[in-house]
Amino acid sequence: MRRARIVVALLDVVQLGMAHLKNILIGILFLAALIFLVCWLARSSITPHPTSLGKEKTTTTIRLRFGHNSPVDSALHVAAQKFADEVRQKSLEKVQITVHPFQELGNDDQMLEMARQGKLDIILTPTAKMSVAVPAMQYADLPFYFPSREILYRMLDGEPGRLLLEKLRPIGLEGIAFWENGFKHFTANRPIHNPKDFKGLKIRTMKSRIIMHHFEEMGATPILIDFHATRQALADKVVDGEENPLVAIAGMKFYEVQSHLTLSSHGYLGYVLAISGPVFQNLDNDVRSLLAATGRELIPFERAETQRRETQFLETIRQAGVTIHTLTDAERNAFTKITAHFPRQYESIIGSDIISKTEEFFRSGRAKGEIKREIAVGFDSDLSAVGIQASLGIKQGALLAMEEINLSGGVLGNPLVLLSRDNKAVPSVGEQNFIELASIPEVVAIMGGMFSNISEMQSREAQQLAIPYLVPWAAAAAIVEHDHDQEPNFTFRISANDRLAGPFLAGAAIKQIGKVALILENSSWGRGNYASMSLFLEKSGQPSAHVTWFNRGETHWSPILDAVRKSGAQGIVLVANSMEGAAMIKTMISDSHRGEKLLPIISHWGIIGGDFPSLAGSLPADLDLKILQTFSLIKKNEAHSQYVLDLYNRFFHPVKPGQLLSPVGTAQAYDLIHLLAKAIAKAGTTDRTSIRTALESLENHSGLVKHYTTPFTPERHDALDEADYFLARFNSEGQLIPVDR
Repeated sequence: MRRARIVVALLDVVQLGMAHLKNILIGILFLAALIFLVCWLARSSITPHPTSLGKEKTTTTIRLRFGHNSPVDSALHVAAQKFADEVRQKSLEKVQITVHPFQELGNDDQMLEMARQGKLDIILTPTAKMSVAVPAMQYADLPFYFPSREILYRMLDGEPGRLLLEKLRPIGLEGIAFWENGFKHFTANRPIHNPKDFKGLKIRTMKSRIIMHHFEEMGATPILIDFHATRQALADKVVDGEENPLVAIAGMKFYEVQSHLTLSSHGYLGYVLAISGPVFQNLDNDVRSLLAATGRELIPFERAETQRRETQFLETIRQAGVTIHTLTDAERNAFTKITAHFPRQYESIIGSDIISKTEEFFRSGRAKGEIKREIAVGFDSDLSAVGIQASLGIKQGALLAMEEINLSGGVLGNPLVLLSRDNKAVPSVGEQNFIELASIPEVVAIMGGMFSNISEMQSREAQQLAIPYLVPWAAAAAIVEHDHDQEPNFTFRISANDRLAGPFLAGAAIKQIGKVALILENSSWGRGNYASMSLFLEKSGQPSAHVTWFNRGETHWSPILDAVRKSGAQGIVLVANSMEGAAMIKTMISDSHRGEKLLPIISHWGIIGGDFPSLAGSLPADLDLKILQTFSLIKKNEAHSQYVLDLYNRFFHPVKPGQLLSPVGTAQAYDLIHLLAKAIAKAGTTDRTSIRTALESLENHSGLVKHYTTPFTPERHDALDEADYFLARFNSEGQLIPVDR
């Protein structure tokens, strides 16, 4: 019995132990489950690395088509296939790219359009083929512009290239990187050693205005022929020569129908790797990042492949019996001289921001001794946002004056040069640019741009840094009219002063319109005009019927115009820049289609700071729009004006009187540079303070805007007054025609 009780007791202990053990095991299992859940949640919150792309997010395979125009044995196709392979590997087979070479899916124009519509996923297209949709892509077509491959790579992989790729978004493409087919060379059935050797030849070209213009300048006739039809055209003598990189000359066997090859490296056949915009937007962020990163990572590989093959291509061409000539330095200089004006001439097409940034790169690579010989003027303006037209007009006026001065021997025996910066209409960038330009020893003065708020800030910087500041556009009174404790004044202006321009515009409105409404930008520029206008109107006994303020970027103009009409105003005095001014006028025109009256408008010149004609569209003949001006080439037929117009046509591109991008900006900048040159000569030094003093004592200068008896004095740093203001309007050809002189 005792043993039985002991056994029972032991069994009870075992059962109790088992119960405890069960609880412990359950606890352990619960804890393990909890740890797994926490880890799973943490893992789910982390974006997967591209190498594990889609593993957690999707099991669906993404299939993309990649089209290009090059043969399967080309460096471009090898790189394209490597791109597809690496994307597949990094995505663990989730992104599958099929490469279609040699125009399998259509020619370049067709593939480009397919990609824009989302019907083709990835394309690799020559930059020249994109130049119709994106004219800026002609950048790579500028002949004899890039001194070396290395410098060109710095451009395309740096800021100029980034700006170019960004221009693809508005046409439905996402630019990734610039690959290449190499530098271009000339082939013909005669020796090509200098530009005169092209006279009378018919040359096959791609669809690029710059390329065609290049051959026209040398006396040849450019003929557009598709790349794949070029060899037959050469064989049939439809054309006498062509330009292409060695890969194309060898690959298409042009050497069989051409007797001479000139190694000129005059242009660059860049290719843009781009993804369809509609396709790109529908991809996950990690897929987008993978495609973009892989495309950029392969840039060195693709370029090295291109260069590696060129040695063999050259040997193949030589063995075919082709005479090969490499341009000497003297011969290259002769070609370069023919096209030296191309960057200036096509700056409005390629983009002043891109050309200016390239000029900055070029200067940084030059010898210090060569730079020290120059007398530099800094220039900061909006070259890429809303004030492009005014800024380019200012730059052209300054360059035109410098060209004229340099042709006459320069100043103190040294050439004048312009160093340009883009402030993107951002005040903080304008401030940084100003300080950076002032830190360059060769810079003796800095010229400002379009926006008054930026010029006011830069004027204060000029005082602090003791450097002459030239103002050819911005009109706020405070830019020049400093407080007395800021003497001596380092700011000099040839432009309107809103303390005078406001009353001029208001007075013209009273006389020509009657009761007016004021519509003004909510900025220091608008507020300055309001102060002078409203005071003038009050004193005249005709206060404004209505005042409306708007911010930059305003698009809802119907309520504003309805309020103006309800106020009883008979017309509008407008202080606006091009984008907002064009939007207001387009709304007014739209309202007129439903019976509303087209109100007459007298406007400050801000509306022509950008591409107003394109933004506003066709203006009806009965729209009464008058714009403040200080200069017109067709105001009167002066010999000086005609001379400058002829110089402009040679230096930039042919225009008719009244078709300058920004006549006031061009003329006022032109006059300022001439006055600065006179001041440097008078001071006999490039010392900035001495130049400032000399500017205050100049006499008798016959400029474009007017004849200056004493442009500036110690008390007056505005060279123009209300006697120099007039109104102009657009004629049917889009020319600004003076109407009150």
